[in-house]
Amino acid sequence: MSPNQLLFKFALKSPWLMVLTVAFGFSGAIFNGVSITLIVPLILSLIGQDLPSTQRMPPLIQNVMDLSGSFAGDYKVAILTFLVLVAIFLKNVTTYLSGLIAVRFSQSLVRNLRLDGIKIILDVDLDFYAKMKTGDIVNRLNTEMSRTANSIRSLSQVAINSITILVFIVILTSISWQLTLASTFVLMIVAFLNQFFVRRAKIYGETLTEKSRALTNKLLETLAGIRLIKTVANEKNEYKQIAQLIREREQSEFQSQANYLIISPINETSGIVALLLIVICGRYLFSEQIEAISAVLLTYLLVLFRLLPVVGQLNGIRSRLANTAPSVLVVSDYLRRENKPIMQNGTERFEKLHEGIRFDNVTFHYPDHDEIALEDINLWIERGETIALVGTSGAGKSTLADLLPRFYDPTSGSVLLDGKDLRSFDVATVRRSMGVVSQDTFLFNNSVRYNLTYGCPWAGEQEAIDAAKRANAYEFIMNLPYGFETEIGDRGVMLSGGQRQRLAIARALIRNPEILILDEATSALDTVSERLVQEAIDELCHDRTTLVIAHRLSTIRKADKIVVMERGRVLEVGNHEELLTRGGQYAKLYQAQFSAESGDAIQRARRETLINTSYEVRTRLNPMIGFLNLLVDDMVDSSEERQELTHEAYEAAVRLLKTLQFLENSAKSV
Repeated sequence: MSPNQLLFKFALKSPWLMVLTVAFGFSGAIFNGVSITLIVPLILSLIGQDLPSTQRMPPLIQNVMDLSGSFAGDYKVAILTFLVLVAIFLKNVTTYLSGLIAVRFSQSLVRNLRLDGIKIILDVDLDFYAKMKTGDIVNRLNTEMSRTANSIRSLSQVAINSITILVFIVILTSISWQLTLASTFVLMIVAFLNQFFVRRAKIYGETLTEKSRALTNKLLETLAGIRLIKTVANEKNEYKQIAQLIREREQSEFQSQANYLIISPINETSGIVALLLIVICGRYLFSEQIEAISAVLLTYLLVLFRLLPVVGQLNGIRSRLANTAPSVLVVSDYLRRENKPIMQNGTERFEKLHEGIRFDNVTFHYPDHDEIALEDINLWIERGETIALVGTSGAGKSTLADLLPRFYDPTSGSVLLDGKDLRSFDVATVRRSMGVVSQDTFLFNNSVRYNLTYGCPWAGEQEAIDAAKRANAYEFIMNLPYGFETEIGDRGVMLSGGQRQRLAIARALIRNPEILILDEATSALDTVSERLVQEAIDELCHDRTTLVIAHRLSTIRKADKIVVMERGRVLEVGNHEELLTRGGQYAKLYQAQFSAESGDAIQRARRETLINTSYEVRTRLNPMIGFLNLLVDDMVDSSEERQELTHEAYEAAVRLLKTLQFLENSAKSV
């Protein structure tokens, strides 16, 4: 569909406002024509000239002249003036109402477009965001929809101006079809000249759309990666790139505006030329009756003079429409739902898990990717069990977990809850029964309370406090400047990693989920934070069906089942002891990780031994050096005191030697 057809389709979403806009525009055009035709006899009456004979006059002029001639004496000018003013007043009132409704019309349509756009954001699957840049989405919702709003406003103006032009053409044709034919020829030449600038406006519009999209993407990427930018001291380079994009967009917008602004002087010049040509044509066509037809010619020129600015406006609007046409196409494509991944929702309400979860011959590959992410997965998770997924990076652990809350659907096979296909349930009820705590915890730039109770509008203060205490988060929350009302910054930047994780766990506790998914929730934490978070996780997992994705195998030893995955397939299933006994992939992973952890522990022990050795040596040397300095500087008064200091120095040296021997033996044993 063309941009104009798409705009008309959008306009049909508010049909009554569209009809009112056109109706008032039509009324304004009628009153405008009436006021113009009444001005001629008024002017002739004011200058004291008799009205010409209405014989052989066009019907419209005859009716106006006959009406004017029916007014008697001194009241004629007053009556004509009153009628002209009434017509002008009605014309302006209807034009004002038409413009007002047109504004409301465009606002209504833009509001509906934006709401449809937001609805799509919330309805599409996660795969949409894997392919679409955030900057592109923001650009479509803001810049492109604003430009589309201008197109809708321009479309309503086109309708009003077209009606006005049509009314004027009817008036001009009724006055003189010969002059109207000549005028049409001249105006067609003007329209042809404008077409060149209309085409350029479309090109500039496409460029402006592209530059706006690039700038928005770059700005959002800069904000998202500001920590990395500062870490590598790349501020100047980022500034140069953004400045270049701003200059390019500014240049594109300048070219677009320059192209639009040149239309007005061209139309004005063309209008003057058209008036002169009509006067010349009038003298040629009515040379034998120029005096009798002067009123006709005057009326025609007045109507044409009022028509030419409307034609100029229409040409300018056409240029604006061409300039914003790319935005209309972009918005229309964005609002299409058939070309976007949107899951079919089930109708059955999920209440509670009674038996368990089964992955039945599940195979999955990401849309538009040929490589299989999961292949023939068969797995049973009994209600209340804790299942751990382990394996190397890319084994498919997170992908398998993403199928449970229906972030994706299996390519083949099915996920069953109590024997029923997950796709048969209302996805909202399924997700409300789940809690997800991942390594990358997202927190809103809002208060602690807002983040704790997000998605739980029923949760009050006591629920937030209880959840915070159970998640080992209450103490640090109360140490914040404003407690639960403290703003924590974008993505919780004011908190440490462990604090963010404990907030996420507290948020899950408030939800009291039936099913829990933990995606490497402790992998990026220090030892102390990991201990606190692990305690909170143990509290969270109590009496719940839990799916744990673990990198540190030491954290999942107590799991009821450990599922070892490799390249999208399940290699082993069993508990910690069973899998170690088999000596398979899990045993190899555990041994490799245990050796690495042991090596790290040895290195830490050696560093601590070295630090302790240095401290102990300095502790023993300091008094011995002090005793020897007194003896060397001959600061003693008697031989008894000299003997005592010598003995003390000897004892200090013996203690130092014993300390060194002890530390040496300790280091060898590490």
